[in-house]
Amino acid sequence: MIPYGKQSIREEDIEAVVEVLRSDFLTQGPAVPAFERAMCEYCGAGFGVAVSSATAALHLAYLALGLRPGLELWTSPITFVATANAALYCGARVDFVDVESDSGLMSVDALEAKLNAHRNEGKPLPHIVAPVHLAGLSCDMIGIHRLAQEFGFRVVEDASHAIGATFQDHRVGSCTYSDISVFSFHPVKIMTTGEGGMALTNSAELADSMSLLRSHGITRQSDQMLFPSEGGWYYEQIELGFNYRMTDIQAALGLSQLSRVNNYVARRNELAKRFDSALANLSIGLPVRFSGRRSAFHLYSIRLQDAASRSELFHYLRQNGIGVQVHYIPVVHQPYYRDLGFRPEEFPQSMKYYHSTISLPLFPDLLEGEQDKVSDLVKVGLGLAGSSNI
Repeated sequence: MIPYGKQSIREEDIEAVVEVLRSDFLTQGPAVPAFERAMCEYCGAGFGVAVSSATAALHLAYLALGLRPGLELWTSPITFVATANAALYCGARVDFVDVESDSGLMSVDALEAKLNAHRNEGKPLPHIVAPVHLAGLSCDMIGIHRLAQEFGFRVVEDASHAIGATFQDHRVGSCTYSDISVFSFHPVKIMTTGEGGMALTNSAELADSMSLLRSHGITRQSDQMLFPSEGGWYYEQIELGFNYRMTDIQAALGLSQLSRVNNYVARRNELAKRFDSALANLSIGLPVRFSGRRSAFHLYSIRLQDAASRSELFHYLRQNGIGVQVHYIPVVHQPYYRDLGFRPEEFPQSMKYYHSTISLPLFPDLLEGEQDKVSDLVKVGLGLAGSSNI
C-alpha cells in the first residue's frame, strides 16, 4: 500500500535522537528551547512554545487569549476536530464559517457576512477566529486580519499543515496577521517529532502565559511567586495548568528535521507539479493556486463531481494498493457536533468540498515510479467512475 503520507527519517535524525538518549536530559533539558529558537528563526516569529501536540498548542493558545465560558470561537468545518474541540475544553462556544468550495479554506466573504449578520442581529461576535491553512495552503490572512481589526476578534492560525508555506512573502508562522500560529509535527505532516506541536507568537506576554500553562501552572520565577523562595527546591503553582511538555527526544528530532524542511517543501512542490501534468486533461479539479501564496503541499487533493464518483474512485484506488484519504469529514457532520445543534446543510460549500475530494499520496520519499502508478490508476478509476467536469 502506498500511503497518502509518511515521515521521512534520515540517519542524522536517528543520530540526533540517540545523542539525547545518551545525555543527562530526556526532558526539560536544552533541546526544547533550542528547537523553539530555531522555529522562531525559521518562521520569523518572536517566541515559541513547544508542546506535546498541536491540539495542546491550540488549547494553550486559546487560553492565553482569554477564551472562556460565555465567549465564542469561530473556525472552519473543514479541519480535524481538534481545532474546534480545544475551544470546548476552555468552556467556550464554537461556531463555524463556511469555506471556498474549490480550496476548502475559510471564505473571507462568508466570514464577513456572518460577522455583519451577528452584529446587526445583536448576536455574540467571536472572541477568536481560527482559520485553518488546509493542505499546506494559507488562508487569505490579509482579509481575515482586516476583519479582526474591524470587529475586534483575535486570530489563531491553525497552521498544522503549513510549515514552509508563504503568504505575501511572509512565512506562515511569522504571525504577521495573527496573534498566534500553531504547528503540528505528527508523522504525516511536513516535518515530524513523532508527536508534538508548537505555538509561535510575537507577544512575550502570550508566550509566558502558554509556557506557564504548559507545565502545570508552576513557576520558579521569584517575580511571579506569592511568597518568598524557601530555597533552590522551591516552586509555586499559580495557575491550573497541564502536562503539555515536549520531551528533549522529540525536540532533537524536530531540530534535525527542521534543517531539511525547505528540501521537503521543494520536493512536495515538485511532486505536485508532476501530478498537475499527469492529471491535467482529466475531468477533475486539481489543487487551486493563488497569487502571493506558496503551498507547502502537505496534501495533494483532487475534486470530483459528486459523492458517488468520489466514493467509487476512492474504493477502486484502495483496492489497488493506493492509500488515498479524505480530508476532512466536516466537524459539523460529526455526531457530537450534531448533538450541539449544528446542521451540515447550513454549510453547503463545506459539504460540497467534503463530498468531492480525495487526497492522493504525497510525501518526500514517494518514488516517481510510485507516483506514476497512482496517476495511471486515477485515470483508469475515473473511467470506471464516469466523472464529469466540475
